[in-house]
Amino acid sequence: MISRRNFFKGAGVAAVGAAAISKAGAAGLPEAPMMNNANTHVPPLPPNGRPFNPVVTLNGWSLPWRMNNGVKEFHLVAEAVVRELAPGMKANLWGYNGQSPGPTIEVVEGDRVRIFVTNKLPEHTSVHWHGQRLPNGMDGVTGLTQPGIAPGKTFVYEFVAQRPGTFMYHPHADEMLQMAMGMMGFWVTHPKDPALHAVDRDFVFLLNAYDVEPGSYTPKANTMLDFNLWTFNSRVFPGIDSLPVRQGDKVRIRVGNLTMTNHPIHLHGHEFMVTGTDGGWTPPASRWPEVTTDVAVGQMRAIEFVADAPGDWAFHCHKSHHTMNAMGHNVPTMIGVDHRGVAEKINKIVPDYMVMGDKGGSMGGMDMPLPENTLPMMSGEGPFGGVEMGGMFTVLKVRKEQKRGDYSDPGWYQHPAGTQAYEWTGALPEAKRSASAGGQSMPVKNRPEVEVTVRKPSGHSGH
Repeated sequence: MISRRNFFKGAGVAAVGAAAISKAGAAGLPEAPMMNNANTHVPPLPPNGRPFNPVVTLNGWSLPWRMNNGVKEFHLVAEAVVRELAPGMKANLWGYNGQSPGPTIEVVEGDRVRIFVTNKLPEHTSVHWHGQRLPNGMDGVTGLTQPGIAPGKTFVYEFVAQRPGTFMYHPHADEMLQMAMGMMGFWVTHPKDPALHAVDRDFVFLLNAYDVEPGSYTPKANTMLDFNLWTFNSRVFPGIDSLPVRQGDKVRIRVGNLTMTNHPIHLHGHEFMVTGTDGGWTPPASRWPEVTTDVAVGQMRAIEFVADAPGDWAFHCHKSHHTMNAMGHNVPTMIGVDHRGVAEKINKIVPDYMVMGDKGGSMGGMDMPLPENTLPMMSGEGPFGGVEMGGMFTVLKVRKEQKRGDYSDPGWYQHPAGTQAYEWTGALPEAKRSASAGGQSMPVKNRPEVEVTVRKPSGHSGH
């Protein structure tokens, strides 16, 4: 669970922050809570400060705070972390407070917020509060609005959370490397009135991507687009938790994108409204029903729907390569290629050689040796066999019997009789093809033969 530890006990702030610090802020550092596992942690109701309805961070947690003379104080620690992407695979990442992504920060509109940022990385960093209205000197752009936070130093950011909405935080310092290594987190500013925009379940998570070579642990930070691990909150399916909800719940899912490409996020079984962006809440008159919303780079989308259809509903990125794990992109298409003679010869040299791809790309049922710390592709298992999904994929589990506030996984859905696809065992009609422009058709076996004349070109003209 959450363990707490103090940095610089009994000492003052190690370095002056992005702007002058008040006497209250200089009194001492608040604790820096740490997380040591990748479970979904449902936060309690706020112990102090103004009330709000907490969000639930998928495979993550919300950062505790302390109240100091009316100011809500948080402590972020930028540091190297080990993140379990899924059981059987870990990655050396950079993040905050023991995890990547960092913890979700939750405040209320009008709160004065003070964030202490301690740098335990080997290079300088900063924190940009993506989408926030704040004094320019608190914007966190290294070299432009502040000097970088040097290793071992602590800076302080202080501002008023001026408008409600969903935002993100990430470095603006060596960001190509630092963000590729996982340095990012979510920020939620709740409205003053807890009844405003209230829902029954409110989930948040970030989209991120990594290029981790099979058998290795550290991402290749200079990759531009050719990633092999696409994640929800630095977890890949089947290591991603489900989204359990009660039938009839009004559900909100907030998705932020800090990858290098867009993601069309698709929900099965329900239509939804896009109710929020990182620019704020969308006016009700501007909304329309969708089942897929595209989340571009640097954007956030909040979707809302009533979970009225019981079942296990897929929720995923609709780019097919983004629901894979450890995929190589330079594999030729071998459909229809007869491997038999070649396979026999190769097996004499490589006894474990397996024929792949001649009948399609499915990896279901294959048990192949893998390098250490490598996940198989499409490795999720469902109640009827392989789901053949990985990466950016999870399951919305809608249950009538799910108790209010219960986020435990209810298991697989039991389909009522007559509501599930089944195999047809009767006779099949004979296939027919159109034989004339007049619309007449005839069985394939009676179709006339067509003679094709092929002329082989000579020379190289016209190439």
